[in-house]
Amino acid sequence: MEIGPLSRHRAQLALGARITIAAVATLAIGHLLGTPMLLWAVLTAVILTQMSVGRSVKATIDYSFGTLCGAIYAGLVSNFVPGAHELALLGLLGLAIAPLALLSALGPRFSVAPATGVIVVLAPTITHATAFHSAYDRVLEVALGGAVSLIVSHFVFPARARILALEAAADMLEVMASALPLLFSAFAEPQDPEAIRELQRGVGGAFARLDKMEQEARHERITFLDAERDLAPLLRALLRMRHDLVMIGRAAVIPLPETLRQRLEAPLAAIAEAAAAHLRACGASLTAAHAPVASESLDAAFEAYAREIAALRAEGALRSLAVERVEHVFALGFALEQWRDDLTELDRRIAERAR
Repeated sequence: MEIGPLSRHRAQLALGARITIAAVATLAIGHLLGTPMLLWAVLTAVILTQMSVGRSVKATIDYSFGTLCGAIYAGLVSNFVPGAHELALLGLLGLAIAPLALLSALGPRFSVAPATGVIVVLAPTITHATAFHSAYDRVLEVALGGAVSLIVSHFVFPARARILALEAAADMLEVMASALPLLFSAFAEPQDPEAIRELQRGVGGAFARLDKMEQEARHERITFLDAERDLAPLLRALLRMRHDLVMIGRAAVIPLPETLRQRLEAPLAAIAEAAAAHLRACGASLTAAHAPVASESLDAAFEAYAREIAALRAEGALRSLAVERVEHVFALGFALEQWRDDLTELDRRIAERAR
């Protein structure tokens, strides 16, 4: 069944609705409370309303922390350093911004501190308020915008970071499954090394997206006081899977010796096919909260490869090879064995989440 444009862009439409509601609600509440400089409160609500609840929580914490630090420091500097004329104001602005700019360079959570310092120092030249009131108003505006953003993120089409993280994990499994045919075909015939590296970069990029979602889910669990299982064990299992593919990819840069290729090409292709199907099944189980079904075809493919290697050793086929080629074969065998163990670990982690 074809997916309509509204369903395909549901997450983006929900985010647009949340941002709109957050902006309008902040403006209305600000008018009721008599908040000065409502522009900054509305902008804060728009900035902090993110794609998921967890990301909104993290953005609000970082933004509030940076604002508080910038307001306190700039307020103190403005209070004790006179800035009555233009030259003095230039010196005051530089003195207020320089340490905050350094602080923002040292830590991303302080990125808003310099902007807060500018507002605290220059706002009194427009509103004729004191430095203390300027700093207080800035903190109040961010508190209002951040509070509205969190409430809207929680109750208006909420997108849980945990769900997005599980979807990102399923996407990573799909990327790995798509990479297997080309990766394993390199053992039979030479492939472009850059193509293999591109596959590895694709898997690495998918894991980076998953890692970011897991961090947001961690903030979300704190906010909800959630009893949901931690995603870290699943993340570690997927990271090991990525490392296994790196090892297999390094072995695939050089095709197997001709004397072994005819015997091992079919077992390796069977492993790639069965593993790709199992990884896709694991992704579906993960998003549906079902325990994965053990893949008999994958177990059979690994066993067939092990039997073929044992037969080659018994026939003495490895003795005629150069030392580096024998090391290549054993490195591949070790990588496959490790990969098989990590596939079992992945199944166990997905089953834990299903329970």
